[in-house]
Amino acid sequence: MGGSHLVGYRNNPATRIVGVCNLDEKKAREKAKEFGAIIATSDYKDLLKSKDIDIISVATPDYFHCEQSVAAMEAGKNVLCEKPMAPTLEDCRKMIETAEKTKRKFMVGQVCRFAPGFVKTKELIGSGEIGELFLVESEYAHNYSKVGGVGGWRKDPIKLREPFLGGGCHVVDLLRWIAGDAEEAFAYSNHRCLLDWPVDDATMAVFKFKNGIIGKVMVSIGCLRPYTMRSVFYGTKGTIISDNTSLTISISKGKEFTSIPVDIASHNVGAEINELVNCILEDKPVITDAREGAKTVATCLAAIESAKTGKPEKVEKI
Repeated sequence: MGGSHLVGYRNNPATRIVGVCNLDEKKAREKAKEFGAIIATSDYKDLLKSKDIDIISVATPDYFHCEQSVAAMEAGKNVLCEKPMAPTLEDCRKMIETAEKTKRKFMVGQVCRFAPGFVKTKELIGSGEIGELFLVESEYAHNYSKVGGVGGWRKDPIKLREPFLGGGCHVVDLLRWIAGDAEEAFAYSNHRCLLDWPVDDATMAVFKFKNGIIGKVMVSIGCLRPYTMRSVFYGTKGTIISDNTSLTISISKGKEFTSIPVDIASHNVGAEINELVNCILEDKPVITDAREGAKTVATCLAAIESAKTGKPEKVEKI
């Protein structure tokens, strides 16, 4: 994802890349040369010292997000933090507090909000095209067998990365964006595919939203199928099926579906960066700010806890 961020900043006419950090300093130097940066380092704190840097992208393992984002904001930098915002609500609250104290712009990288198919879906629902929503569902189907991350950090047996938060936060945030906040979760999970991973690799969760909408989320990191975040939105006047990897979304108000063409940009980091830059230049609030990021984490954690307890769990308030 760090590479995608670099491309996004290079393509934005209002930004230039000043520094690159990677634990492998050779790679940092290679990327710095490729993107015209003057700083190449293996210590992120070197970037915080530069007066020429206005934005820091935190595209590191989840458990570093809080420390690095807080340090960047305290150094006067605006921050684009990859999803999930953090593994714990304690970390999230510290990031919220720091953003509010420093008055820096802080954005969580929830790219579903920038995927063209989902943007069009929200537009259609907002215009009343399918009436009043009553049921929403989405899935994060992504085989992780070969994406353990650098050094295998995603499958670390000590710093457990729950798939429903680590990857599933994408679709949970998508449903929150369209259907509103959830107040309760009930979930089951199992571990049948990635047996060398220390976590359950499949979860099915049901959510009760504050406005009465019912939601369903499936997360599988071991399924044998192409990557997808296929989503279905049921309204009193019609149904929409959309995806982040399809050239069309489908809408039906009866027996047949009609296709609407959309662009494919499953991880539209460029649009995300453009939005953050505009918010900084125009001093506008960030939509996926620290509180929004924390609400998505809280929603995911409620489902994870439910799968462990076998009972419905309330979504903790942020």
